Amino acid sequence: MILKIKGLYKSFPQDNHKNIEVLKNLNLQVEEGETVAVVGQSGSGKSTLLSMLAGLDRQSSGSLRIRGQEISEMSEVKLTQFRAENIGIIFQQFYLMPHLTAIENVSLPLEMFGHKDSQQRSRDALLQVGLAERETHFPHQLSGGESQRVAIARAIVIRPSILLADEPTGNLDNATGIQVSNLLFDLVQTTGMTLLLVTHNIELAQRCSRQLQLNSGSFQ
Repeated sequence: MILKIKGLYKSFPQDNHKNIEVLKNLNLQVEEGETVAVVGQSGSGKSTLLSMLAGLDRQSSGSLRIRGQEISEMSEVKLTQFRAENIGIIFQQFYLMPHLTAIENVSLPLEMFGHKDSQQRSRDALLQVGLAERETHFPHQLSGGESQRVAIARAIVIRPSILLADEPTGNLDNATGIQVSNLLFDLVQTTGMTLLLVTHNIELAQRCSRQLQLNSGSFQ
């Protein structure tokens, strides 16, 4: 089992000193290599859940284990290292560094931790997403679909065991979105990565082996 969530709560304080519960008593188990979609309307808590799975936010209570390790108990330094070795993240916004080329954007996660083969691994990742010939191009020279493929390459270059995707086709037109989703699922199948996908796109969610409905902070 690669992911286990038990009794997970997340709340945020308000100005009136009352807390808003965004996630309520979530329980989830995901096996290695499984593809899982979390669907729900805006404000249902999908992105908050993904932020906690990525270690970008902490739960208010409950347990969140990835590869058997309770990530809420890790220091920031250890969590950063754990994320860099195990978790790939794809966002709806591409978040490419505008002053870096495609290959430099992809290599960032490896360069941060001094991987000696970062250039070759980055080239391999760009080849996997079909952009080997665009490695010296800057983000403003890429289309939306190409930018998202660079972002996917950046997520998989660390060879993660779990890939988190937040509306990965949300900023793309329908035809480009289909191309990117085909690429994403092909990569997951080829590498055996676990995929947890957050989306409001029902057709995209149905490509996963399991779909979960998140409504008002709870699985339905």
